[in-house]
Amino acid sequence: MQQQFDVLIIGGGVVGSAVARELTRYKLQIGVLEKNLDVCNETSGRNSGVIHGGFAYDTGSLKARLCVEGNQEFDHIAEELDVPFRRTGKLLVGNTDEDMKNLEKTMLQGKRNGVRGLTLIGRKRLHELVPAVQGEFALFSSGSGIVDPFRYTIALAENAALNGASFFFGHEVTAIRRNPDQSYTVTTTDGFFRTRWIVNCAGLGCGSISNMLGITGYRIIGSKGDYIILDKKTGSLLPMPVYPVPSNTYMGVHVTPTVDGNVIIGPNAENVTNFTYYGVSQKSIDFLAQNASELWPCIHRADYIRNYSGILPKWVDKNGVIQDFKIEVRDEVAPQAVNLIGIESPGLTAALPIARRVVSLIAERTDLKPNSDFQPRRKGPERFALQSEERKRELVALDPDYGDVICRCEEVTKADIIQAIHNPLGVHTLTGIKYRTRSMMGRCQGGYCQMRVAELIEQELGIPPEKLLYERKNSRIFTGKVRG
Repeated sequence: MQQQFDVLIIGGGVVGSAVARELTRYKLQIGVLEKNLDVCNETSGRNSGVIHGGFAYDTGSLKARLCVEGNQEFDHIAEELDVPFRRTGKLLVGNTDEDMKNLEKTMLQGKRNGVRGLTLIGRKRLHELVPAVQGEFALFSSGSGIVDPFRYTIALAENAALNGASFFFGHEVTAIRRNPDQSYTVTTTDGFFRTRWIVNCAGLGCGSISNMLGITGYRIIGSKGDYIILDKKTGSLLPMPVYPVPSNTYMGVHVTPTVDGNVIIGPNAENVTNFTYYGVSQKSIDFLAQNASELWPCIHRADYIRNYSGILPKWVDKNGVIQDFKIEVRDEVAPQAVNLIGIESPGLTAALPIARRVVSLIAERTDLKPNSDFQPRRKGPERFALQSEERKRELVALDPDYGDVICRCEEVTKADIIQAIHNPLGVHTLTGIKYRTRSMMGRCQGGYCQMRVAELIEQELGIPPEKLLYERKNSRIFTGKVRG
């Protein structure tokens, strides 16, 4: 039996979740098809978590316009969706005359783009802002900031679900057929769907979905970047992101604090054709550490706690030149389909402006009726570790499970875990709980708590151990008993 929708969004990353949220402002039946078992499993969650200012993109480009728009509204959006955001500022650090010329050009471009709070600073001010940094001068962007990309994407998706959107995880799209009445039938690995509109937010899969819609000719390459995560004890040494002077196409290896106190080193950049391989080599780790140490010499192997990588979907022309975002409706080829191509960085910053542009394209062709019940606010979970001592005592008195610490590194309690297990999106992978609570994200990376989290998922949801998944389909933690 086919499920019927007004709009089907293909892809549940930050942009797909933002589109779902903005479309629920209208009286529409909205579905989100995501091939993974949670939102934010690919590009949206595998980045530096920086809210960019918008100075690094060509004046007049969609990347520049939507980035600036997204940056300037982010304080309000973070408060509305109850996600941690810090407007830390950002430094682009230089040493040579050529560096200064490039920074002056970048600053001029930023001002043309409408970026606020850009200043060139000398050595004294540079080292007042980040004492440990190595450099002679810098471009300071006071409006840049940092966010947790997992919690932001989850918040967008939960707010969309609160307002009526339906999320279908483990549903990879394999075919799209346009029907005589101009509706679409979408075939997935777990059933069929019928819809009046399609929105292609497939990220790394945008080219494949575009081809299924009949919009051919886009060349998508992957740009893989590797990262190192440092222990929280390094966080106090880095109050804001620090970048080298950028090239035309690459921002360089940089160091970035997280909203939770860690430091991220990276990325490098390598063009890849395999969009599913996220391994990080020792050679890459050594390269990142060496390059970043030239900016910020506080990187020590003893502080490494994890590495990861992400892949950006870049739309390139026949000469390999990276293109701007493409947000289009091709009425003559695929009417009632919004096609998003090459949504890479600054997609995290620009997600909601991108979503509003999608809505406007649909509204130009379809009469959208406002949803008077739309609720823009979303209240996130009350994390025990972030509360005052008085509030912690109150919580333990209300629920003794708050007194049972499951993850010692991040002070995540049994109550936090149970609340996350019963999340609004129905996600129950180990990483799903990890990204909602920060369990398994501390110094020991789950060495103490992972099996306890797994046991709680099994108990709360009645899942046998052999069915428990780490992140993706077939990523089983247990295959059977070791002892009879």
